[in-house]
Amino acid sequence: MNDTIYTALDIANIVGAEWRKLVEPTTEIETLCYDSRKLTNHRHALFFALSGRRDAHQYLQEVYKAGVRNFVLKREGFKEELLADCNLIVVDDTLKALQELAAHHRRQFHYPVIAITGSNGKTIVKEWLYQLLSPDYNIVRSPKSFNSQLGVPLSLWQMNSQHNLAIIEAGISKEGEMATIQAMVKPNIGIFTNLGAAHDEGFSSPASKVSEKMSLFQEAEEVIYSLDYLDNDFTVPGNKHFSWSLKGGSGDLAIIESHKEGHLVILKAIYNKQELRLSIPFTDKASIENAVCCWAVMLALGYTTATIASRMPRLQRVGMRLELKKGINNCSIIDDSYSNDMSSLTIALDFLRQQKQHPFRTVILSDIAINEQDANKIYKQLAKLMEDKQIDRLLGVGSHLAEYAHLFQLDAQFFKSTEELIQSLGQLALQNSTILIKGARVFGFERISKVLALQTHETTLEINLNALEHNLNSYKNLLTKGAKLMVMVKAFSYGSGSFEIANLLQFNKVDYLTVAYADEGITLRNAGIELPIVVMSPGAETFDQMILHRLEPEIYSFSELRDFIKIARDKGEKKYPIHIKLDTGMHRLGFENEDQHELISVLEETETVIVKSVFSHLAASGDQKHDAFTKQQIDKFIEFTTTFQRGLGYDFIRHIANTSAIVRFPEAQLDMVRLGIGLYGIGSDTSNGLFLHPGAQLKTSITQIKHIKAGETIGYNRNGHLDGEGKIATVKIGYADGYNRRLGNGVGKMLINGQEVRTVGDICMDMCMLDITGVSAEEGDEVMVIGEHISVECIAKSIGTIPYEVLTGISQRVKRVYYYE
Repeated sequence: MNDTIYTALDIANIVGAEWRKLVEPTTEIETLCYDSRKLTNHRHALFFALSGRRDAHQYLQEVYKAGVRNFVLKREGFKEELLADCNLIVVDDTLKALQELAAHHRRQFHYPVIAITGSNGKTIVKEWLYQLLSPDYNIVRSPKSFNSQLGVPLSLWQMNSQHNLAIIEAGISKEGEMATIQAMVKPNIGIFTNLGAAHDEGFSSPASKVSEKMSLFQEAEEVIYSLDYLDNDFTVPGNKHFSWSLKGGSGDLAIIESHKEGHLVILKAIYNKQELRLSIPFTDKASIENAVCCWAVMLALGYTTATIASRMPRLQRVGMRLELKKGINNCSIIDDSYSNDMSSLTIALDFLRQQKQHPFRTVILSDIAINEQDANKIYKQLAKLMEDKQIDRLLGVGSHLAEYAHLFQLDAQFFKSTEELIQSLGQLALQNSTILIKGARVFGFERISKVLALQTHETTLEINLNALEHNLNSYKNLLTKGAKLMVMVKAFSYGSGSFEIANLLQFNKVDYLTVAYADEGITLRNAGIELPIVVMSPGAETFDQMILHRLEPEIYSFSELRDFIKIARDKGEKKYPIHIKLDTGMHRLGFENEDQHELISVLEETETVIVKSVFSHLAASGDQKHDAFTKQQIDKFIEFTTTFQRGLGYDFIRHIANTSAIVRFPEAQLDMVRLGIGLYGIGSDTSNGLFLHPGAQLKTSITQIKHIKAGETIGYNRNGHLDGEGKIATVKIGYADGYNRRLGNGVGKMLINGQEVRTVGDICMDMCMLDITGVSAEEGDEVMVIGEHISVECIAKSIGTIPYEVLTGISQRVKRVYYYE
């Protein structure tokens, strides 16, 4: 939201509308929307119907019913009569129109704009600069990681006359993208963080990647960058340059030494031929690099060494993600307690609305850091936002929220301090609710999270919802036009969760979910999942409950079919959807080809059920050596379903393609595909342009460190040995957590502070030991068990199994944390 007033007519002129129908041309536009699921401020919202993975024109009626009356559309994408009372702005390209509007808006302000790009560290550097520069500037910055072709214009839209500095992130994934961002942002100052492997597939070479990213700064007054990532002959754009290096050398700021003192790192550097000393409150390599980048920026901006030295040690770790955790009293906790502003709050509220597992939505909110003259306006917007997002209860902390309590038309209570709220939690009856905890850093809301979160096993499986969303969309992009998408969430979503994953899939509008057993489906229904759910192993004893919860059975035998028809008929059901399974060569379950005549006969005799889909399982679609057999299965399936459809007399959905076949056998996509383990980033085939992101990280911590003398043994059965004297770390994960016993005695690998270590001795039930000889580690340090550098595939290969077993074997006692960055 901004204080520059644009009418619908103004925007039509700015974006060069090729056609317009303005019923109320003077309507003032305050909010830009692009997602039918994330609408707010409906009366003054402008909806851009973007065409990407999903065409937003399909959801115009949904947006209209929500109260939006201002639209930017493509000519062929809508029916004018359905939007008769709306302002309609028609353009060739709706995303380009949004970007043109953002570029125009940015040109209205003449204060400095800092743009940050690079492979990694953009968001951290942005947030740390915000912490460092806020005492001197009123800063507008990109919300969270809004740095894409869509995120940048939404970030620029926040600029208003109350600010005097903007910090904007810019990210790209392929060549040719930066020109559009540069035209919008037009930065005065550029920051290049580093160069890494992210999105390598979108560039012809590392040199082209650097050149593309640096093109953002072609009109900048000054560019701040690291020499460590550039070739000597690379020409940096911009009128002035400020360079830095972690490797000493010739940079304007050259780090010559770093060493750890407790929880601080002391940096020594040469700047202007003088030696400087600085302490930072972080010890990991990435944080040190990001901190040095911020140090260079402050020097380039003219800050004194004394000011920098006083502010840098107070940098606070940035938690740039929403974390979803299990809470006490049948609650779910969304922890976003590191900051509070209107942009990030809107994002958090949208995530809250995505959760359907509880009947109530509660927000615990702190005061928002704003100028006093803006307070009334901002808190009115906040109250309207709470109403638009259908929040049931507000618990406010701080004097400002209490002062404007009269604006909130919902169940609201206010507290002077975080301590007062914590002391009152026992009387607030927080139960059966999804609770968003959103507070400015100074309020210390992490203390509230600790009280409300369910205390469970310290070993944690972190599920990256951004990665799952990326993988889902990657597979969607491979689908033929009209093909539906069924996603497998059986076996606790391959160990990743139940309703937490199903909520994400429902939000992203997949067509079907599939579970193994009826109780899994019932759990999803009780958690608010409304999508069609197929049960693959129903069992006659569960048919009553399946019908009660509108679950759809897989039918693979005549006895099962007749049992279900009888129970459904007794309950008065008509045309209850069922899914017929064929055996085309897997030889596990399913009707055979010779059963077709009898199957049609049984189905023709009843109106109780209707065949919703017919499907089969491919036995080896991921293995090239069995491709001939896979094609034989596909041909057999198509032949059966063609004659079966003719005999049945009506259409049904056909599906045989699993995760591997979606990529390798596009001809098998037919009417629907079934996505399974690929959702979690396993099964990437880069030769087909499919670049998946790892969906989960398994972490634990060091319980104790011991010095071992030469010749001593370690663990059960005295199987563990070191090569001479050394050190071991005992960590909090064992075979009861799903860490397989076969990973003992040096087979398993983990990471501690970026260094690879191996198991030593047998894996115990609740713990195991690692050889950390020569490794810098302390008790309490984090240990990465599964992650980017220790993949599920590698672990599975090392013990002669498959990734499915590794994932589904992670125990329920391991704490699941779901995060959205």
